[in-house]
Amino acid sequence: MELEVKLGFSDKKSLTNFMSSDRFLKYCPEPEKASTSLLENSYLDTAGLTVTKRSGMIRVRHYSSDDDDRYEFTVKYGGGISAGLHRRYEWNVDSDNGVFSIEEFKKEAVSENDDSSELLEEAFKGVKDGDLSVICSNTFTRTVYTLVFGKSTVEACFDSGFITGSSGTVAEEICELELELKEGNINDIKALSAIVIAEADCAPLDKTKYGRTLALAMGNGEN
Repeated sequence: MELEVKLGFSDKKSLTNFMSSDRFLKYCPEPEKASTSLLENSYLDTAGLTVTKRSGMIRVRHYSSDDDDRYEFTVKYGGGISAGLHRRYEWNVDSDNGVFSIEEFKKEAVSENDDSSELLEEAFKGVKDGDLSVICSNTFTRTVYTLVFGKSTVEACFDSGFITGSSGTVAEEICELELELKEGNINDIKALSAIVIAEADCAPLDKTKYGRTLALAMGNGEN
């Protein structure tokens, strides 16, 4: 299960200032290894949003940078969100062409005797490849650092970009920090996020990028 805390910043300047501050970098043993990529996300579902209504998400992500050009398929399902802490089942598969196939994804995403296979089957129940199409998309720049806090390893992702509405006009800015627990204790990521909130211009963020993007694509909240 994926465990991450999402924090929303007031603007890009606040985000970038904190990213380069000693307050943040003291938790990063090798800041020179930070990586930056352009992320282009396309979200798939049926016309009736079958997967979304099951608390699921299908994402095709294109990474592009000077030394990275690849696709990644992600499916998230179930879990819950509280005070910026997101807990969801997540499966990821790398791809070289960006063409999503349900059966191929299931073969690659779940190892033998993995209990999560039943959950993945639930997410796709009654859905075929031909039912899926791109329902919304977004683009942003992500800078990733690896942190050490307490007895845990945490991936810190600074995201900056825009979500556009159905008319194509800029509607919302993305200024977020995602703290994902890669190894260790959930209490460490909670304590780290509390420190960031106390020291930076940010607050817990329960809304996902997908949720925000879908709402704008459907015309909800369009400026």
